[in-house]
Amino acid sequence: MSEVYVFLADGFEEIEGLTVVDLLRRADIRVQTVSIMGRKEITGSHHIKVEADILFEEADFATAEMLVLPGGLPGTDYLKAHKGLQEQILAFNSEGRKLAAICAAPTVFGALGLLKGMKATCYPTMEDGLTGAEVVRESAVTDGAITTGRGMGAAIDFSLRLIEILRDKRTADMTAEKIVYRRN
Repeated sequence: MSEVYVFLADGFEEIEGLTVVDLLRRADIRVQTVSIMGRKEITGSHHIKVEADILFEEADFATAEMLVLPGGLPGTDYLKAHKGLQEQILAFNSEGRKLAAICAAPTVFGALGLLKGMKATCYPTMEDGLTGAEVVRESAVTDGAITTGRGMGAAIDFSLRLIEILRDKRTADMTAEKIVYRRN
């Protein structure tokens, strides 16, 4: 069974990580939170403690349909520095498999050279990290197999875009309706 992996590191932006998990699960998409910290308890950027479902070392990337990186600092810095995660992102990209990141986290893709010539978005002060990308100022943008989101305020739009990609527009619209959210 395919699933989505959402990567958590200390200092991740809670709304960006947990909104994705919540809305995808509401759409009956299998999601697992994955700690890259060597322990399951993660402390978000606003000191909210969460327990990841699995450790990075336990993840079966062969079954993953999409890798998702929430933003936040220093969470994004930990994601960017994790060699195993870098390897998986590069492998997914070379295989044309789905990748997504929001807020500061699209800079992880930029640092790996994955955004050259592509449309991408991120938190406004982080745009220099979208190396080679055509920067757009939309809540969520998909170019090829990579989806990027602008920031915390775009977390619902970003999550609904992921549902649309992983399932279809009808499921995304139904999920938005369930949570009483008006899509743009």
